[in-house]
Amino acid sequence: MACCGKSYIGEDNRIMAVIKIKENYCKGCHLCVPVCHNNSFVISDTINEQGLYPVKFREGAECDGCKKCAIMCPDVAIEIYN
Repeated sequence: MACCGKSYIGEDNRIMAVIKIKENYCKGCHLCVPVCHNNSFVISDTINEQGLYPVKFREGAECDGCKKCAIMCPDVAIEIYN
């Protein structure tokens, strides 16, 4: 199962970045949480197929597409599209 988030910016509501979190790949290390300078991630309260609590994109969060979270993720569970 994948969770997607979109971050909009500007008066014309352009999509700045699309964030795809592959929840079943996430082992719940949460290394992505502190590297996000926009505080875009929260820990899910739902258990994934591995029995772990994955991260999810915080509703209403803004992502500028820096990809630090995707680089930090050891399980390649986060994809960022700008």
